[in-house]
Amino acid sequence: MALSIEEFLAQDERKDLLRLLTAGSVDDGKSTLIGRLLFDSKRLYEDQLQTLERDSKRVGNAGDHIDYALLCDGLKAEREQGITIDVAYRYFSTNRRKFIIADTPGHEQYTRNMITGGSTANLAIILVDARQGVVTQTCRHSYLVSLLGIRHVVLAVNKMDLVGFDKSRFDAIVADYKGWLAQQEFTIEDLQCIPLSALEGDNVVTKSANTPWYEGQSLMDYLETVPINQDINMQSLRFPVQYVLRPNLDFRGFAGKLSSGVVKRGDEVMALPSGKRSKIKSIVTYDGELDEAFAPQSITLTLEDEIDLSRGDMLVHPSDCPTVGHHLRAMMVWMDEQPMDSSKPFYLKHTTNTTRAHVTAVRYRVDINTGEKLPTEGMRLNEISEVSISAASPLMFDRYADNRQTGAFILIDPVTNFTSAVGMILAEDEARRLGEHTVVRLSEYGIEAEHYHIIEKFCKEFTRRTGIAIECLKE
Repeated sequence: MALSIEEFLAQDERKDLLRLLTAGSVDDGKSTLIGRLLFDSKRLYEDQLQTLERDSKRVGNAGDHIDYALLCDGLKAEREQGITIDVAYRYFSTNRRKFIIADTPGHEQYTRNMITGGSTANLAIILVDARQGVVTQTCRHSYLVSLLGIRHVVLAVNKMDLVGFDKSRFDAIVADYKGWLAQQEFTIEDLQCIPLSALEGDNVVTKSANTPWYEGQSLMDYLETVPINQDINMQSLRFPVQYVLRPNLDFRGFAGKLSSGVVKRGDEVMALPSGKRSKIKSIVTYDGELDEAFAPQSITLTLEDEIDLSRGDMLVHPSDCPTVGHHLRAMMVWMDEQPMDSSKPFYLKHTTNTTRAHVTAVRYRVDINTGEKLPTEGMRLNEISEVSISAASPLMFDRYADNRQTGAFILIDPVTNFTSAVGMILAEDEARRLGEHTVVRLSEYGIEAEHYHIIEKFCKEFTRRTGIAIECLKE
């Protein structure tokens, strides 16, 4: 039965969205795989096909075949070198699901590009050349995927046509990869291993007759059916306030996007960091009021009581609160060309809250090729380290492993306004928060007693903002 235009559009809107990234070494076939997915799923326009065929003859690297990588490698430098440098995003949809694919570069020098492309991904495709097997780049990308909290991973053993679709070769690569994973501190929750040939199309969209020994799904079948609904935290209500709406004297609402959880009319909620409580009076949207809302909907909430809330504050259920504090430990990726200056203050942007912050310590640097923790004093471009951070105003946060939305932040250079780093929160920095009690004696610094009240006021304000106790004594 044919659908009307209205029914088709309504059905299309109800499709869920899968964000995925590809990762792998140079020449493993990441861009070719994405191009093949688009080509075989019939999601290219006629002019795109004509351009692809023309460019394949002119600058392609696939011999007599169509060079599907040209659909993603758009930069001149990428086409000249046959590598991916920038992050290319491609959108397409099937009858079951919508997709946004991030084609990320494999070079170590472009680690920040991969972090950018994978920051919102639900699934990662890690490509391995069937001739080379598991290499250092494979391990590095797996570590980054784990760091980003991506739960679903496809180990795509590509170029199986070049090893004669040998089952024993595929099994050996899978065993090597799983053996390496077993030795690591991190785990991958959902791992799917697929043998394929991106250039020839084997097991990309349809099952291949060349691999009768493979009993799993094709890559496209898996992408269409992998369950991602459980990836969003629906247990913990986190509603960062983005705007306070006051169109008239009779309406005062708090607008924002639900980071996680479910909220219902009549629910008791707590405002953070103030701790004041109220109940949900109404849930307002463009299409009218709702009885309940869930992440990641954008809504406006009104409360039964007058509570002072502003941008950066958060509404939560009183029985399930995030950590509220000034100090945190996090894994951080340095994105700036300039090395980190530990004396420089940054802007820390977390959900809708922006505050001043300092990197108080760099605990260690991770060698992402080996996973080894190395001593270090600072951070440079593409380096990953565990750090301690102190913020000027309180933050309402969760562990990144529990909630990706409230567990992530970025550091912004206040001078250049450049994103200096991205971070994934590990926990509150208890050692910093419960630091030793510090006593300042004015006489030791040659400060006269008549200035005591000024210094005392400063110490109290410093303690309030940082949680570090400083006591001021006249003698």
